[in-house]
Amino acid sequence: MVANLNPEEAAREYRESVIRPYIGKLPQSVIANMEEQLSGSCTVEIAAFDQFSKFITDDSVSRKYDHIIFDTAPTGHTLRMLQLPSAWTNFISESTHGASCLGQLAGLQDKKAIYKQAVENLADGEKTTLVLVSKPEDMPLVEAERSSNELRELGIDNQLLIINGVIGQATDPVSKKMFDNQQKALGNIPLGLKGYRTFGVPLRSYNILGIARLRTFFQEDSFTPARKKTEIIKFKTIQDLVEDLYETRKKVIFTMGKGGVGKTTVAAVIALELAQKGVKVHLTSTDPANHLQYVIDKTENITLSKIDEKAELLKYQNEVLTKARETMNEEDCAYVAEDLRSPCTQEIAVFRAFAEIVDKAESEVVVIDTAPTGHTLLLLDSTLSYHREVQRTKGEIPDSVRRLLPRLRDNTQTEIIIVTLPEATPVFEAERLRGDLSRAGINNKWWVINQSLSLVRTDDPLLLARAEAETTWINLVSEISDKHFVVVPWLQDASVQNIGKMLRVKSA
Repeated sequence: MVANLNPEEAAREYRESVIRPYIGKLPQSVIANMEEQLSGSCTVEIAAFDQFSKFITDDSVSRKYDHIIFDTAPTGHTLRMLQLPSAWTNFISESTHGASCLGQLAGLQDKKAIYKQAVENLADGEKTTLVLVSKPEDMPLVEAERSSNELRELGIDNQLLIINGVIGQATDPVSKKMFDNQQKALGNIPLGLKGYRTFGVPLRSYNILGIARLRTFFQEDSFTPARKKTEIIKFKTIQDLVEDLYETRKKVIFTMGKGGVGKTTVAAVIALELAQKGVKVHLTSTDPANHLQYVIDKTENITLSKIDEKAELLKYQNEVLTKARETMNEEDCAYVAEDLRSPCTQEIAVFRAFAEIVDKAESEVVVIDTAPTGHTLLLLDSTLSYHREVQRTKGEIPDSVRRLLPRLRDNTQTEIIIVTLPEATPVFEAERLRGDLSRAGINNKWWVINQSLSLVRTDDPLLLARAEAETTWINLVSEISDKHFVVVPWLQDASVQNIGKMLRVKSA
């Protein structure tokens, strides 16, 4: 059996189930407030976990199937939320001052035992194995280690690692360089991943889409080598993109997309190219992994920063508790302290730092390397709920926050650059991201297709087949972006200091 759990649909059904008993009994203004509080990313995650948990706690399901395979496991964010003790007390529904995160669990009180069992089953190595998947490259492996550590902190240590896209042999200088790069990355695998069983999956000539491809995946990769690469349609260059940003005087520039597509590198290159034009640039990252530290050093006209999540969280917690103690009794303050350990509180704290950095656009261009898609949308969603959160804590709204959402929605000031790969899943993820941004009133014009083999001179049959398969996805991005897209070749030397020159590829 195959089941597709739709998180958005699950969230809609969950909101209705929570609100339905109160319709006609409470004023419409109260109903509207409940709907607003249940409109955020946390509700989507909890609703998805609600459906997910049925599969791993229902004995009839486990008896029916030999194996249950999920793509993907619930996030650490959701698991941390479910482990907070106060989430399961009646106090949450009686509280007059609300909750930033735990309120999303208001409709789940009667399922306490089920969710407790679900979390326990996830941590039980006799029942569950959590499979980390990474590419044989430095940055994806660093990201996999970070995810692994977060799960381990939650008691989920029953993990194994699959390295996807491993090149088995090299037949020309390009494939030899790829092979060497992969072997070097695997030889320097992060310490946090070394203790896990590790398996390799070979690079295939095709995108793995559909039942037919899945069935042939573990067979020999038979294909007819292309005699030459299909000439891709006309595209823009990095110079075109940077020149457009420069001429339109954009003040806030984001790189967004699925993890591992090269957002950090693209952000660094844009910053360097603008700096060479004499523009003062502040380059920063909202990604907890902070990959900027690996790819660029401070240089002329560029300042660097990162958001220290732990420091920002502590700062925010202290501020809220100080204000709470002015008006609340000891019991209520204890509840607030518990609430402040929720993952949503961390998002709000990081969001404030994010707003302050964006506010630097008053005097310089801000280039922001964002976290992978889900985390980014959670931050953007916070722009809509931040005011309510501040009211709850009786804090003050900084001017930087007041200015943020109007600035993000102003396409004369802000440019969202979506970064993707010429493959099915990254393009589909990017297209969905664009739709989410549009619904939030945030415009996107430019796309960057990274690591394309279509622009690489190679005689390797496998790489030629991969290049041929890229055409469909490059054409789709061309259509979506109305031809405002850049194609970046796979590069043998991808150091940011050299990449600006190497990306100056003539359009086809």
